[in-house]
Amino acid sequence: MGARHGAAWDLTALLNAADPKAPRAERHLWAVHLLEWLRHGQTEIETGETPKPVLRLKLLLNTVERNPEQAARTVALLTRFWRETDMAALFADFGFAARRSLVGEILERLALRLLPATPDTDDLGALFPLLFTEDADAAWLAAIDERTLARLAALLSVARTGGTAAELAGDASPAGQSTGRSEDAGVTAPGSVDDWRTPLLQATVWLVSAIRAAAFTPALRRRMSAELLADRPFEQLVRASEVLSGSLLSGPPEAVSQQATYLRALLQRCRGAADSVHSHLEEHGVSVNIVFELDQLRARTLRLEAVLDLLLSEAPQRELQALLVELITLSRQRRRVGPLLARQYSLMARKVAERHAQTGEHYITRNWPEYRAMLRQAAGGGAVLAGTTFAKFGILALGLAPFWAGFGAGLNYAVSFLIIHLLHWTVATKQPAMTAPAMAAKLAELHTEAASAARRDADGADQRQALRAMQARGDHDSAAVEGFVDEVTHLVRSQMAGIVGNLAMVAPVVLVVQGLAWWALGRPLVGVHDAEHVLESITLLGPTAFFAAFTGVLLFASSVAAGWVENWFVYHRLDSALAHNPRILSRLGAARAQRWSVWWRANISGLAANVSLGLMLGLVPVLLAFLGLHIEARHVTLSTGQLAAAVGTLGWQILDQREFWWCAAGLVVTGLLNLGVSFALALAVAVRSRGITLLDQRRLNGALWRRLRQAPRSFLLPT
Repeated sequence: MGARHGAAWDLTALLNAADPKAPRAERHLWAVHLLEWLRHGQTEIETGETPKPVLRLKLLLNTVERNPEQAARTVALLTRFWRETDMAALFADFGFAARRSLVGEILERLALRLLPATPDTDDLGALFPLLFTEDADAAWLAAIDERTLARLAALLSVARTGGTAAELAGDASPAGQSTGRSEDAGVTAPGSVDDWRTPLLQATVWLVSAIRAAAFTPALRRRMSAELLADRPFEQLVRASEVLSGSLLSGPPEAVSQQATYLRALLQRCRGAADSVHSHLEEHGVSVNIVFELDQLRARTLRLEAVLDLLLSEAPQRELQALLVELITLSRQRRRVGPLLARQYSLMARKVAERHAQTGEHYITRNWPEYRAMLRQAAGGGAVLAGTTFAKFGILALGLAPFWAGFGAGLNYAVSFLIIHLLHWTVATKQPAMTAPAMAAKLAELHTEAASAARRDADGADQRQALRAMQARGDHDSAAVEGFVDEVTHLVRSQMAGIVGNLAMVAPVVLVVQGLAWWALGRPLVGVHDAEHVLESITLLGPTAFFAAFTGVLLFASSVAAGWVENWFVYHRLDSALAHNPRILSRLGAARAQRWSVWWRANISGLAANVSLGLMLGLVPVLLAFLGLHIEARHVTLSTGQLAAAVGTLGWQILDQREFWWCAAGLVVTGLLNLGVSFALALAVAVRSRGITLLDQRRLNGALWRRLRQAPRSFLLPT
C-alpha cells in the first residue's frame, strides 16, 4: 500500500486498501494517503464556493455509507487508530517546546523542517504534521458545513465505540450527532477507552501540570507580582481540574458549569500573574528565554480553555473543528524560524531602543547654547581622531599579519573612542544610531488604528460623540507627529554641528602635525607611498560609497551591542552588586563602591558602543577578507584625517589635481552614507519596536517634507 502515492489513488482503490490488520506504519500511511486524496487538486477558496477537499469529503462519506464492505474495513481501521493512538498528546503537547529555551525551540523547528518524520508512531502529535502538510488545509477544514461535519462525526463515533458499518445509515443525519453527551451516555461508560472525553481529560491533566511547572520555575516565579500570587492560583489548578473532571463524568450539569467557571477564572488569574512578569522585565532587563517561557505558559492556558470548551460544548464536533484548524495553523507556523525570532526579540528591541532613547537625548541640541556646546565637543573628538589617524599609519608601517594589523587598528579606534567618551566629547557618526530611538519614543502615543476603528463604528446619535473623540485624538496625533518632526530637525542640526566640529578640527591638527614633522625631522610622518594609496582608496570613483554604507551598518551594530550589554548589565543587577557586594565593599568601602556603581550604570552603554565599534572597524574587514570578500571601513572623520595627511605629505599642489577633488567628493558621500544608513537602521528597529504602522510612517514622511519646504533653515541652525 505504501508504494503508491496517495494522490494517485482513486477512491475505490483507496478504500479497498484499508487493512485494519496491517502494521501500524501502514495503517498510518493509509490515513496520510486519505488526506492527500482529499486535498488533491485543491484550489484557492473563493467566497460562496465549496472547496474541492470538502466536495471530496462528501464523496468519501457517500461511498462509505453505501458500501458495507468498504465501510466495515474503514470503520475497523479507524477503531484501531482510536484505541492505539495517543490522542491526548495532540491536545496537550503539540506546538509546545519540549525544552524551555528559545535555542531549543529553534533547533526543534529546524529539525522539523529538515529531518523526515516517520508515521510509525503512536503519538498523534508526531503524526499530525504528516497528515496536514499544506497551508490551505486549515481553510478547507474550517469550511466543512454542519451537515457534512455531522456525517463525519457519525463515522468517527461508530469507529470509536467499535460499532458496525450498518449503524452509519442511521447516524448520517444531523439529528444523529453521536459525539454528543446525551447519546454516548447510554453507549459508553464514563471515563472508559470508548468515551470521547477520556483523551481530553487526560490532556487537561498534562496541561495543568505543565502550567504549574512553568510557573514555579525560579525565572518566572520570582518576577511575578506578589499580589497576584497571594491566592495561589497556580496551586489551585490541580484541585480545580480534578473536581471538574469528576463532575463531567458523574456530576449534575449545575456542578459542571460551576466548576468550569471557577477553573476559567483561575486560568485568567494565572495569565494575569504571568503577564506581570513583563513589568519586571521592563524595569530590570529583558531575557529572551524568559519571554519565550511566558509565551509558552500563556499558550498552554489558552489551549486548556480550548479543551474545556470542547468538553463542555453541546456541539463538540464544531469545537473540535475549530481546535483542529488552530492546530493545523500552528503546525505550519512551527516550521518557520523567522517569525519566532521576530516575536521573541521584539521586546528586546524595544528595551534597546528605550535605553538608547535615554542616551540619545545627550546628542540632540535644541537651542543655541546646546548647539555651540556640540561644536566644542565635536572639535575635541576631532582632535583625538587626528592622533588616531597617525596611529593607524604607524600600525600599518609595522607590516603585521592581516589579522594582527586589523586587531591593532581596531584597538587604536577603540581606545580613541573611549578617550572621546570619557572626556565627554563626541564623534558625529555615532549620533544617529543613538538618537533615532529617542525620536521614535515621541511616537509612542499615536492612535491611527483606534481612530480608524472609531470612524468605522460611528453611527446615529453616537456619531457626534465619536467624531469629537476622533478630532481630539487627531489633534493629539498631529502634535505627536509635529514633535517627531521637531526631533528630526534637532537631530539634523546636531549632526551638522558634529560633522563640522569633527572635520574642522581633525584636518587642521593633522596638517599642523605634518608641518611640524617637516620642520623638525625634515620629512612627513606619512610616507609618499601611503599618501598616494589614500588618494586611490577614498576616491569617489572607487567602491567608496559601498564601503561607507557598510560602515553605517557597523555603526548601527555597535549601538545594538551597546543596548544588549546594558540590558545584560541591568538584568543581572550588576549595579546593585557593585554597590552592595560584601567583597567589593571590603576592598573599596561603601562610598567608593556606590560611586563605582553609579559610574558603571551611567557609562556601560557608552563603553560597550565605543569598544565594539572600534574593534568592528578594525577586525570585520579582515575577517571578511579571509572569506574572500574585500570590504573596507570608510569613516568620514578618519578618512578626512587621512586625506589631510596626504596633503601634508604631497604638498599643496595636490589641490590642483583632479584626484584630490574626487576624494573630497568621496568624503561628502561617505559622511552622508555613514549617517544615513546607521540612522535608517536604528530608526527602523525603534519604529518596529513601537508598533508604528505603515500609515503612520507615511504621515511622518509627509510632515518631514512639509517642514523641509517651509523652514529649510531649521535643519541647519537653531531658531
